[in-house]
Amino acid sequence: MKKLGFGLMRLPLLDASDVTAIDEAQLCRMVDAFLEQGFTYFDTAYPYHKQTSEGAIRRALVERHPRESYLLADKMPTFLVKEPEDYPKFFQEQLERCGVEYFDYYLLHTLGRDLYGKTKEYGGFDFVRKLKAEGKIRHMGFSFHDTAEVLDQILTEQPDMEFVQLQINYIDWDSERVQSGKCYEVARKHGKPIIVMEPIRGGALASLPGEAEALMKQCQPGLSVPSWAVRFAASLDGVMMVLSGMGSMEQLQDNTGYMKEFSPLSEEEKAVLEKVVEAIQNSVAIPCTSCRYCVDGCPENIPIPEYFSLYNRMEQTRDKGAEKEKYEEMVKDGKHGKASGCIGCRQCEEHCPQHIEVVQWIGKVAEVFA
Repeated sequence: MKKLGFGLMRLPLLDASDVTAIDEAQLCRMVDAFLEQGFTYFDTAYPYHKQTSEGAIRRALVERHPRESYLLADKMPTFLVKEPEDYPKFFQEQLERCGVEYFDYYLLHTLGRDLYGKTKEYGGFDFVRKLKAEGKIRHMGFSFHDTAEVLDQILTEQPDMEFVQLQINYIDWDSERVQSGKCYEVARKHGKPIIVMEPIRGGALASLPGEAEALMKQCQPGLSVPSWAVRFAASLDGVMMVLSGMGSMEQLQDNTGYMKEFSPLSEEEKAVLEKVVEAIQNSVAIPCTSCRYCVDGCPENIPIPEYFSLYNRMEQTRDKGAEKEKYEEMVKDGKHGKASGCIGCRQCEEHCPQHIEVVQWIGKVAEVFA
């Protein structure tokens, strides 16, 4: 099994302002190209693209290719479960949305300290065990966003979980907030295969400060900037799959090009990455991955990741004018709330896997661009 997985959270769009406007014609071409080159793993989830990702992959993959030709992963939306009876309801809905009779990999989605407690209370682990016994899923695991200590607790108390999905990338490796490296070591201690999410950090590691990109190009002129991030994750022992959210055929062709015959990072490349990390850390202000969990339910319809991206680019380039102009264009169209419209309800912070102080940062965005 090749180590590159097709993440279905950032699919190509017909309208950049509408995440439900998936370009399904392009997605079909991308799915075909992915499979033709020997890659088989696809990863979706209930909330992706405002609950339209599962249906899109049914039409682009499931209805067009033999079931045995691919592996499909989906996730129980633990954050929406309010009672034990919700588990079978959501699972059946996911089977119907995806058009399959079983999932190859099934995850309890985005566990952390609080959601782990609720999942235990509502019987979530027993539910996935039952699904596996019935043949409705082939492998059971969970995706995780919290400290290494909490991960160790879950894997100790739930030793039959077969794999864990972790946020791992070279910029978060030593982060005390994300704890990529520490969580990796815990998973290795428990002998669990690791699926990597956010290797390119929601695209943040695809476009780097000039100094960082120059270091990469000097070492490997023929490789793209994102390739370094995917190869970093894929080079780690115990990593079985690296997911990349590919939003265009160009991105897919780049990823499959260097991952078709995967070559782990050399010692020279690892040394270059250390210098790259230092350059990036000196330029990125807000550690947002654009997962968009913060956006759904925002009472003021504020496109938080987009505004954070503008702020970060302003910090990197020191060009306030260009990013302010883009901010004003977004506000003018009437589809987006202003950064200054934030009412401080903090529902966004409750859903943020990166534990970002969203309200504080959106206030700074308002100060700079409003």
